[in-house]
Amino acid sequence: MMQIEQRILIVGTPSERVTRLCCIFEFLGEQCEVVSNESLLTLIEQSRFRAVVIVDDGITADSIKNIASIAPWQPLLILGESALQLSNILGQIEEPFNYPQLTELLHFCQVFGQAKREHTLTSGNQTKLFRSLVGRSEGIANVRHLINQVSGSDATVLVLGQSGTGKEVVARNIHYLSERRDGPFIPVNCGAIPPELLESELFGHEKGSFTGAISARKGRFELAEGGTLFLDEIGDMPLQMQVKLLRVLQERVFERVGGSKTIPTDVRIVAATHRDLETMITENDFREDLYYRLNVFPIEMPALSERRDDVPLLLHELVNRVFNEGRGKVRFTQRAIESLKEHNWSGNVRELSNLVERLTILYPGGLVDVNDLPHKYRYIDVPEYCVEISEEQLERDALASIFSDDEPVELPETRFPSELPPEGVNLKDLLAELEIDMIRQALEQQDNVVARAAEMLGIRRTTLVEKMRKYGMSKE
Repeated sequence: MMQIEQRILIVGTPSERVTRLCCIFEFLGEQCEVVSNESLLTLIEQSRFRAVVIVDDGITADSIKNIASIAPWQPLLILGESALQLSNILGQIEEPFNYPQLTELLHFCQVFGQAKREHTLTSGNQTKLFRSLVGRSEGIANVRHLINQVSGSDATVLVLGQSGTGKEVVARNIHYLSERRDGPFIPVNCGAIPPELLESELFGHEKGSFTGAISARKGRFELAEGGTLFLDEIGDMPLQMQVKLLRVLQERVFERVGGSKTIPTDVRIVAATHRDLETMITENDFREDLYYRLNVFPIEMPALSERRDDVPLLLHELVNRVFNEGRGKVRFTQRAIESLKEHNWSGNVRELSNLVERLTILYPGGLVDVNDLPHKYRYIDVPEYCVEISEEQLERDALASIFSDDEPVELPETRFPSELPPEGVNLKDLLAELEIDMIRQALEQQDNVVARAAEMLGIRRTTLVEKMRKYGMSKE
């Protein structure tokens, strides 16, 4: 994995001016190093610098352009005057050196680095995990940045966001990018466990501590030792359990239910909730001291409705995930994608994932258009495509259905002969009469609503309209 350096590199040859600049940066608390042009290119291949590269004006313009092209994410400052205008050259350091000038330029470099953070190289492990956080929107890029920042520490993280936004995905990313990645990741849904069993679930119990405790059992804290404990829906935790959890977070020890032995714990806590904990505090439903213990490093997951432009990327990822699980693959027309981008997505990414699985079952290997989507996802009015079938083909299909092995069509006895008479019949006229009679009955029974009559007859609305036009019929 590529390292991210904090130091400032000054590219050039040692000189009195460069030495003075280094002294000023060291006074400001920055690490500073002078390197040659050749050494810089090697270092860039090995690391990415959060701070800045300062290029002496003694370096040729071609060399500066080369540095800028190799590392477009790297903020550059020019020491002295330069006429170069490149996107990552953020300013010039002029003499005499002064505190306001240097601190302002360093701030520009910091902002530039944050804006380019989505292009920061990641390890293969990061890339694999971040596929679950697909998107180019500012909100999701900020989430990835915060995960990168906090994963290297043991700070408690509170993940906020609506249901279905992927809060557990964030927790797993934090775990697998941390030094605890070789330890267990133990999730527990605080709202899914009955209050009377939650203490035993978290801390374990001793044999005979309550009815049904036929043997000692480890709790989630012991199972997560050396790893990460994910407390999902922490806002649903009862108040009496909040007190006990607070003690564990403060003292890093606990006792099993029915036990007196103090057990130390070494786990990293990541909590998540869709509730507004600050409002719950004012209503005395959540402890304020626990909130501040958990809210050391908050990460807010944006709702899918706030990042609609990420829908095509999420669709691609979810389709591939379903395909890799051996459950088929669907594709979407551009019109279908644009329609899905208009949806409100109250269920967020989970709702989108469920839709993809549903369409994979309905249209395995198929191409999904707007009219193939469930009605509530259709925001673009596209006329249904109807296959044109000749009248002769319709008659053949009608005959085939009459003489098939299916249940016979009941013809009205008063108007249609049950047996073929000796003089014969005009089959075309007979079938036309049958169609007219069935259409008339369907319209009467459905109050002349063509769509419902077509549904009753088992044909498309457009097909029924064509037949009514053919026979000179009207709704009246």
